[in-house]
Parts: sequence; C-alpha cells; structure tokens
Amino acid sequence: MTDFTLHTEDTAPDAAKPLLETSKSAFGFVPGLHAVMAESPELLEAYQRVHELFLNSSFDADEKTVVWQTVNVENACHYCVPAHTGIAKSMNVDDAITDALREGTALPNERLEALRSFTLKLVRQHGNLSEADVDTFLDAGFTKRNILEVILGYSQKVMSNYTNHVAETPVDKVFQKFAWSPADKAA
Repeated sequence: MTDFTLHTEDTAPDAAKPLLETSKSAFGFVPGLHAVMAESPELLEAYQRVHELFLNSSFDADEKTVVWQTVNVENACHYCVPAHTGIAKSMNVDDAITDALREGTALPNERLEALRSFTLKLVRQHGNLSEADVDTFLDAGFTKRNILEVILGYSQKVMSNYTNHVAETPVDKVFQKFAWSPADKAA
C-alpha cells in the first residue's frame, strides 16, 4: 500500500497548517486522520466544515453517534470506530448505545434503532430509498430535515472512512483502548 505522510504543523502544506492548528485546538492533539488529510488541504477543510455542520444539526449526541458509528461499522473503518467510541464517551453517550453499535446488536430504544436502520438502508441502497423506507423513518418520529442530516453525517464519514482505508491510518494512542475489528474478522 502507498505510504501516506502523517503531517505535522511543520511538514504540512502551507494551506493545511492553520487547519491542523484548528484540529489541535479542538482535540488537544492532531488526530491521525487529520494528519493524513493535510496532504490535501481542501479535503481537510471540507471534512472539518462538514463535521462542524453535522455537530450543529438537530440530532442530539446519541443520534449523532448512531449515524456516525452505523456508517463506520458498515464501512469497517478500523480508525473511526475506536475514535468515535472515545468521542461518544466525551459526549456522555451511554455505553449501551456505543456497545450495541460496535457489536451490531439491538439498540436500547426503538427510535435509535429506527435511525440505525434508516442510515444502513441509505448507505447500502446508495440513497435509493423506497417510499416505505422514508415513511417508516418519519413514523418513528423523525423529520424530512433528519433525512437530509443523515446524508450530511454520511458525507462526513465517506471522507474519513475512505481516507483511513486508503492510507491505513494508525489509530491514535488515545483511542487504541477502543480498538475494533469487524465481527467476521474478530475471531
């Protein structure tokens, strides 16, 4: 596989340096994902902006975690599943939610399960949802805005999951205790 540079504020292209400073301010360190993305300042900037927009969506912390981790697990992202486990903890998301998402087991309530199911259908069907898929989601108490916000969250995860797959981004030390591999590969 091609080696990708884990850029620092010293080695990054000039346009990426302030973006890495933003990452360091937000996380206390430069996450490996951001260090890899710095090779393309445009990608890192897009990722940071989409992340900010998704954080400001109408979803609460539990719901954001469901969207993020559903996509991360579906895409088998070795980096994002542990990272979002740590992020969920910092957002005070119940461990039962995080564990269910990581293990692919039922979520603790029907509303969150409806969100996971809808997110999975969106990903697996490449956005080609049936009217019944949409109605089921809306009947669970979600809105048309939420449909579009799932697409926003998915867009963020495409950038990170695919970057991590291609670059084989090493999991940051702070997230290594949450290491994860797909259930079919864990044995």
